[in-house]
Amino acid sequence: MKPRTNHAIGPQGRGGGENHALLMAALFLLVILAAISAATQFFAHQFQYHAALGAHLSHLYAPWKILQWAGQWQDLYATQFTTAGSVGTMVAAAGLMLLMALKKHLSESVRGNPWLHGSARWADKKDIVAAGLLPRNRSWLQKLRGQGALESGASGVYVGAWLDKRGRQHYLRHAGPEHVLCYAPTRSGKGVGLIVPTLLSWGESAVITDLKGELWEMTAGWRKLHAGNRVLRFEPASMGVGAHWNPLNEIRAGSEHEVGDVQNLATLIVDPDGRGLETHWQKSAQALLVGLILHALYEAKEKGEAAPSLFHIDALLSDPDRAIAELWMEMFTAPSGRENQRIVVASARDMMDRVPDEAASVLSTVKSYLSLYRDPVVRENTADSHFCVRDLMHHADPVSLYIVTRPTDKARLRPLIRILLNMIVRLLADRIEFEQGRPRPVYRHRLLMMLDEFPSLGKLEILQESLAFLAGYGIKCYLICQDINQLKSAKTGYGQDESITSNCHIQAAFPPNRVETAEHLSKLTGQTTVTREQVTKGGKHTSRTLQEVQRSLLTVDECLRMPGPVKGMKEGRDLIEEAGDMIIYVAGYPAIYGRQPLYFQDEIFQARAEVPAPGVSDRL
Repeated sequence: MKPRTNHAIGPQGRGGGENHALLMAALFLLVILAAISAATQFFAHQFQYHAALGAHLSHLYAPWKILQWAGQWQDLYATQFTTAGSVGTMVAAAGLMLLMALKKHLSESVRGNPWLHGSARWADKKDIVAAGLLPRNRSWLQKLRGQGALESGASGVYVGAWLDKRGRQHYLRHAGPEHVLCYAPTRSGKGVGLIVPTLLSWGESAVITDLKGELWEMTAGWRKLHAGNRVLRFEPASMGVGAHWNPLNEIRAGSEHEVGDVQNLATLIVDPDGRGLETHWQKSAQALLVGLILHALYEAKEKGEAAPSLFHIDALLSDPDRAIAELWMEMFTAPSGRENQRIVVASARDMMDRVPDEAASVLSTVKSYLSLYRDPVVRENTADSHFCVRDLMHHADPVSLYIVTRPTDKARLRPLIRILLNMIVRLLADRIEFEQGRPRPVYRHRLLMMLDEFPSLGKLEILQESLAFLAGYGIKCYLICQDINQLKSAKTGYGQDESITSNCHIQAAFPPNRVETAEHLSKLTGQTTVTREQVTKGGKHTSRTLQEVQRSLLTVDECLRMPGPVKGMKEGRDLIEEAGDMIIYVAGYPAIYGRQPLYFQDEIFQARAEVPAPGVSDRL
């Protein structure tokens, strides 16, 4: 016997297909029961429903009563039993004929598969709850408000909102360890809709790229006064209000990580755009910087001084009071008892062995990458440290680090910001412990990395490589870019074979401006099957044919025409007055057609945003 093939398509078909055999068996039993019941009722009718037969309400008898009566009175009323049996036989015959006709119809009919061309659909409330974006049980107050988002003790990030059938808005919040990626064009409302609500509710540590300082003003006050956070404002291009941070203080001197930390730092300095060490001059500059930084660290330690800064490294190469050859000789003849002095000697020897023109080119390359730290303001802010990277997850209190860069300084400060973010990932995701066969947290606080417009920082290879395992170290990334082109740019982004999207469990999108982003979102939404009616008229007759066809659940042009936020002018600024639509994709679940939340339309969020920000940064 040929095995039956399962032709069900997609997850909707996993429950099995139609089972006509079971239906026919049930109908057959029903016909037999009807025939016996007809014989019973007719036999009782012949005796005018006599009381001796056990009459019930409306003269109804159990179908099997005739079998009981036959055992008692078969010899006395043989003719009546024969007549009743004939009636039951006719009912059974009629029922079986109808049953055979039904079976023939079912066998000859062709039913289309409702998912033949695709099974995509929009998520309903059950799907959203299963995806973990809505709480399973809510209090009566939350049900009344229709939100259920600000329950005490909850910890999660906001990825959008959803309107139910009654038009009530529900916040969508994800509390799991997985990462989130959002596509949001400039001025589309990502700050007021996603970033601010998240920062006004996330109670644990956070790293926030704050391009204009607005997030500090709206969220730092609540995070400090009510969320128990120590709030740090690292603003390298401003004096007096921010915390200081010296990258060389993060080098784990005297440990087995010393050389690796220095090499990673040197690579970041000479590769400010994340394109890799492409030229001979970059590679030579990196090797020289490794020796210089190690030499400066050893010198400071032996003199009992604080760790040098990058300005100090630049000053070593630009000292007007001595020739550069004296520096090479100083490095070459330094005490041999230093742990990694051999690397310092090798760097000095490399420069001494180069022809003058090549040595001058390598030297000028290194100086060009250190020129940022000649700015007196940047020099002051990187001369020492008011916090260290480890504090973010291991301090007694949660720590919120706001990295503030004004638009005018964004490009020139990018190398320093890249160094900071790179060290955060490397130093906080370096150790994991196990207990009873399961990972055990070694940190005090989870860390949220809220990186707005992160592709503008250049290609952070460490971020792309680490996304797959950062969640295991208690680090959750919330990445925001303008569109898919910015992310996949070969020049400034992560290229066509990027793995950022692969490692983000949730992808949220505001109405896009570019066709490429709309195509990406349309593919994520999937294909569905719709029924098309075709009407043919010929003379006096009209025929109608139903045909199943395929279409995208959300076509490219529909995606481009998604309603965006409604804006109005107030005090010379364009302010959002009404939220637009958005789409949220959760891996393994139908796409959610949602709504942009707006923090200022929620009285709780608005009250939290009005808490004044601290005048100066905390210092640890």
